[in-house]
Amino acid sequence: MKNKINFKQVLREARILHFKLKNFILSILILFGTLTPLKSQVDSIKQPSWWFGVAGGANFNFYRGSTQELNSELTTPVAFHNGFGTGLYLAPLVEFHRPDSKWGVMLQAGYDNRNGKFKEVFSPCDCPRDLTTKLTYVTVEPSLRFAPFKTGLYLYAGPRVAFNIEKSFTYMQKTNPNYPEQEAEQDIKGNLSNVNATLISMQVGAGYDIPLSPPSKQSQFIISPFVSFQPYFGQSPRSIETWNVTTVRLGAALKFGHGRKIQAKEATTAVASVVPSEKPSEKTEKPTENALSGAQVDFIVNAPKNAPVERRVRETFPLRNYVFFNKGSTEIPDRYVLLQKDQVKDFKEDQLEVFKPKKLSGRSARQMVAYYNILNILGDRMQKKPTTTIKLAGSSESGISDAKEMAESVKKYLVDVFAIEPSRISTEGLDKPVNASVKEDGTKELELLREGDRRVTIETASPTLLMEFQSGPDAPLLPVTIEAVQEAPLDSYVTFNAQGASQAFTSWSLEVKDENGNIQNFGPYTQDKISLPGKLILGTRPKGDYKVNMIGITKNKEKVTKEASVHLVLWTPPKDEQGMRYSVLFDFNKSKTTSIYEKYLTDIVTAKIPQGGTVIIHGYTDVIGDAAQNQNLSAARAKDVKDIIEKSLLASGRSDVKFEVLGFGEDEKLAQFENKFPEERFYNRSVVIDIIPKK
Repeated sequence: MKNKINFKQVLREARILHFKLKNFILSILILFGTLTPLKSQVDSIKQPSWWFGVAGGANFNFYRGSTQELNSELTTPVAFHNGFGTGLYLAPLVEFHRPDSKWGVMLQAGYDNRNGKFKEVFSPCDCPRDLTTKLTYVTVEPSLRFAPFKTGLYLYAGPRVAFNIEKSFTYMQKTNPNYPEQEAEQDIKGNLSNVNATLISMQVGAGYDIPLSPPSKQSQFIISPFVSFQPYFGQSPRSIETWNVTTVRLGAALKFGHGRKIQAKEATTAVASVVPSEKPSEKTEKPTENALSGAQVDFIVNAPKNAPVERRVRETFPLRNYVFFNKGSTEIPDRYVLLQKDQVKDFKEDQLEVFKPKKLSGRSARQMVAYYNILNILGDRMQKKPTTTIKLAGSSESGISDAKEMAESVKKYLVDVFAIEPSRISTEGLDKPVNASVKEDGTKELELLREGDRRVTIETASPTLLMEFQSGPDAPLLPVTIEAVQEAPLDSYVTFNAQGASQAFTSWSLEVKDENGNIQNFGPYTQDKISLPGKLILGTRPKGDYKVNMIGITKNKEKVTKEASVHLVLWTPPKDEQGMRYSVLFDFNKSKTTSIYEKYLTDIVTAKIPQGGTVIIHGYTDVIGDAAQNQNLSAARAKDVKDIIEKSLLASGRSDVKFEVLGFGEDEKLAQFENKFPEERFYNRSVVIDIIPKK
């Protein structure tokens, strides 16, 4: 019974420790989120290589093994085994790592406490016995530092040399609780014997540098939350018995560095280049008088030799296995195509344009016709494959019963209109979907996110209904193939590359003037690279010559201008040239494809790329969230897809394919779909892959 009570106390202490650790990590993440944007600003200051400061934190010490002979005068009746304790860590530090290098070195040396309390034991008289120890060291910890992504994240590892300066203990002898009249024996305090004066062990850890000062300041301050692990190897406190200590250290370091001003003669002025062809040329123009000093900004205009007006394309369009419902209603919205019984015989998946929805957004109408026929496509496929079964999982913020009614509405439609046997369709209600967009700690744009979570998810274990290589409750249905004419194909886009602009300018814009003096303005932009359809610039003109002014605004509100020229020609590809298009859908705020999509890209998409073809990969997001963050998110999505395809090509010995990779973010002029309804926002979270045959 006594051991049981003791065990509950240990559990309670563990819960308290877990709660404190969780709050500490959450605080660090909040601080990181607040301060990270400072890193996006740059000035004419060379960042420090040497850093000095102090590190502090808590050692979480885990005792294992056993100890019984405390010194020559005291051997306890029973051995102590497991224990736990916390101790203070405080040390000055010095670091060296060049700003442009992944590698560096670190040195910390200071106060290192390994206090702990052993789990209570009972002597033969059934009397509780406790043992606490105070172990303190002067620690010297040199480490090799590695920043794999040249960002604030770094890993480190190295030896630990510790010199013991304290080794005391307190042995507590309590009375048998069954005899309360007994007088308690006095606690025994002393020093442990046979303590190793020097320990040689090792540690591994990770940290994140968060700037506290704008990079334009010479004096730089950084706070670095870190965690390290020091295993029991070499950490046995004593030369006798088996007691050892494993430590997890959690803390933060405050670092100071002094940057160096870049002198005027070291500064690189901005240059402008123009490339009115598919390949960059060596032509550059002299910098203007107000070129930006202290930062390099290269302005390059890259236009296709011929900008296609349109192209026939065979698109493999994914079907999101969701049916979205309006707030306050459990009926299927009227924007979905709902057939009558007598229309089923005429429904054909390859002729979806016959059955158009009543309410159709203006952008990418062909694709949305496919999606809004999702229930008819599903019913038709289930009729043709009578062994398939599905589950309809409704989710609603109004509760499980409301969600269940939504699922039943979809089931009723499939049963009444397509005559699907009711036993083939199961339903359930959930308060939120398995892959919910609304998170527990979310605070922004919740209304839009809740719209996306109010849905019925179509789940199936029948592989004939699912997209290739897909499985699981959230797997997409088999895609639809669409033959269409694509206006302003992606290879008709003109790319404006202002390399370094995101660091040098608060924003930049474009002024495009034709030979007749007509001016078009585009922007402002904050990223380094943007693309515009050639047809958007030319309008109804078949060709034209343009002067392009890039106008950058510095943090001091000064204007920096660069000028380039570009020649554009619209053309119509031959009728026998047909492109292929695929799409990869992403979850909300995610930039990595799932492992299942990776196999799809490798085995299905890559296999369709012809010799000498061009692959154009463009990433998109919906309008939820910060525009700058969405821009970065879309670019990361596009790069992830490109890396998978390129790796697959290289594995098969191919290097004949050209790539164009861009992220369009939430730009509503270039987005594939509108953002009015949740289904449109879900489809905007995508990467579009266009495969163009060799011209």
